Amino acid sequence: MSRKDSKGMFAAVLGQLGEESSEESLGRRTSSPHLMKVAAGVRQMQERSDIADKLLKSGEQIIELDPDRIRPSSITDRYDDAYEISAIAEITESMRERGQIVPGLVRPVQGKDGEFQIVYGRRRLAAAKQLGIPFKAAVRELNDEQAVIFQGEENTAREDLSYIEKCAFALAQQEAGYKRDTICASLSTGKSHVSEMIKIASSVDKEILQSIGKAPGIGRGRWQEFSNRYSVEGSLARAFDFTHKSKFREATSDDRFIMLLETLPAGTN
Repeated sequence: MSRKDSKGMFAAVLGQLGEESSEESLGRRTSSPHLMKVAAGVRQMQERSDIADKLLKSGEQIIELDPDRIRPSSITDRYDDAYEISAIAEITESMRERGQIVPGLVRPVQGKDGEFQIVYGRRRLAAAKQLGIPFKAAVRELNDEQAVIFQGEENTAREDLSYIEKCAFALAQQEAGYKRDTICASLSTGKSHVSEMIKIASSVDKEILQSIGKAPGIGRGRWQEFSNRYSVEGSLARAFDFTHKSKFREATSDDRFIMLLETLPAGTN
């Protein structure tokens, strides 16, 4: 199917969904629940098709690679639980049913023939490994700075990283020696925001951040409050003790943040 035809399919399915949604608003029940499910998948395909468009327009060929020949990125942009089986269940099921629609991007590993490093598409790669299928990707020669910018831009464009993951990503780049301009470009933000992100991520022990997780519902203001409280004497020991409690470990990431915040003493202004 050509890209033009596929976009026509998107419009037709979503258009039909819109017609049925209008009927429902007039009190008539939707006649095709299956269409709702299909349209949800199509909408996701449409929202992410710009990535494939860019790769195709650049003239790069999409090839299939053995997932075991692809190394992880040198800079982590997500917490480890983002790649657990439960976390990638939706994308795994999608790839099982429809195949890998959106390709990833890899770069060759210097001096290692046939070896590659993932630039973006890590969850799709994890799903491909789980399914035992080849990973579709474009191969591009990139230096370290270019690779980390592509990696960050793709996640930022999809608004896929939580605030604290962006903070940790910025800090990881700084610790790896990347210039501030590169960090800003990878996160599509200015130097003042990057400085603030790095300050927050560096003010809290990495073990504590990992124990909380991505906390997708927690934004900048509450993390600033957490950082402020964490700086109070005695907070480190109190936080570590609390992370070993069963109720903390069994809670959602957002709830772990809230519980831990409430155990810390009030910070200074």
